[in-house]
Amino acid sequence: MKITDIKIRKIFEEGPMKAVVSVTFDGQLAVHDIKVIHARDKFFIVMPSRKNPDETYRDIVHPINAEFRHTLEAAVIEAYESELAAIEAGERFEEEIPV
Repeated sequence: MKITDIKIRKIFEEGPMKAVVSVTFDGQLAVHDIKVIHARDKFFIVMPSRKNPDETYRDIVHPINAEFRHTLEAAVIEAYESELAAIEAGERFEEEIPV
């Protein structure tokens, strides 16, 4: 399975959540609402989830193995950092981020 597109949908300046991202796989399946989090001096992703009746959360979709999780996480964080660099260079404004 190949990651064919990553869209940074929203960037946040405050708090640990830094972005909301959509990822397309094989040009055929899109997963929305993947979150980029910065905590404990590192970036990581959180998959889309829903709240259970017992107040816990359960991922709606998630990588099955550590290798693909690492691949997905690295690609999403790289896309986020590229988007930030483009904004800082004046090549793009946050208002231009596609939704």
